[in-house]
Amino acid sequence: MSSRILTVPNMLTVFRMVLIPVFVTLLFYRRFSLALAVFILAGLTDGLDGLLARRFGQQSQLGTVLDPIADKLMLVTAFIVLSMRSIFPQPVPNPFPCPFLVTVALNNLHVFIIFGPSAIHHMTGFRGFRPSWLGKLNTTVQIGGIAAIMFAASVPYYTGYYLPTVYVAVFALAVLSGLHYIFFASRLMNEDRKHGAPPESASEGLEN
Repeated sequence: MSSRILTVPNMLTVFRMVLIPVFVTLLFYRRFSLALAVFILAGLTDGLDGLLARRFGQQSQLGTVLDPIADKLMLVTAFIVLSMRSIFPQPVPNPFPCPFLVTVALNNLHVFIIFGPSAIHHMTGFRGFRPSWLGKLNTTVQIGGIAAIMFAASVPYYTGYYLPTVYVAVFALAVLSGLHYIFFASRLMNEDRKHGAPPESASEGLEN
């Protein structure tokens, strides 16, 4: 793990964070197609920075912190803006419900998600946290949900048939992955302590 700051993956991560205000501005001006394009571009840079980091050995301590923060900021910001009824043209599709918004925001920005693995490592030496299938599914559903809402804003017809399903799916996965994080992380740490295994030997962890 490198301590370098100016690496291509890190610059791509910073670029993804810079895209957030651009994305929000386009939404407020109801340029939903362009906003969707920016959102897709941000997703592409997310995959590209990890690929480049692994391919050229440019993993860095800064990157391990900035990358998940950039992802969560983009997702939470998108859901917050898309929960505002004033964003949508007439006829207005149902915006993302506020109770669901609170759940998704807590799921993405909870201190255990961003700082938990780092804090646990410093306190216990445990390093068994890796993305789980449920955490990856949760992120995928949230990304798909944002895309579906923006599509509904661009084509606001028959949204009542599929948007409620999208909202429920996003909410349910946020709750399940949050519970999974709490209980499964505790089990991993207990097993690691019980067997006295080296910190690096834990084979599975999770991330929301």
